[in-house]
Amino acid sequence: MTTQIKGNATSTFGGNIDVTGNVVTDAPAFHAYNSGTQAISAGTLTKIIVDTEDFDTNNCYDTSNYRFTPNVAGYYQINASVYYQGSNNGFIILSKNGTRSWRLDAMQSGYGANSGSALLYLNGSTDYVELYAYDGGGATIGAGDSSLLYFDGHLVRAV
Repeated sequence: MTTQIKGNATSTFGGNIDVTGNVVTDAPAFHAYNSGTQAISAGTLTKIIVDTEDFDTNNCYDTSNYRFTPNVAGYYQINASVYYQGSNNGFIILSKNGTRSWRLDAMQSGYGANSGSALLYLNGSTDYVELYAYDGGGATIGAGDSSLLYFDGHLVRAV
């Protein structure tokens, strides 16, 4: 197991440092949201446009492909919320490496948000996570509000 402590030109470490496991001081974290609205066709699993970042600590979120590819291997808490404007049995999916993986929350009908989270292992090089939405009757999602449609995550434990 490797212990990594990063400092800079002004860092001072005095006394003893006793570390069990990994210490990562520049852990990846991001928060992104949809800057407008997006149509979801009836009965079609659709990748959600999450094109605006509030923050991205390690430049791991891609605003053109709408995916998070962290550069540190470990366990990540990934969260999402999708606001539906007139849903008919809608739900959201977290997808790891292009495979439908985790179904989060479901909405029967009407207006409201589906939200959820998952704890995922990501290898720090090739693994990535994307967000998808489904609606049985077709719907509009988003509202240009970062509190209504968002996708975020952070490192919980490095390996």
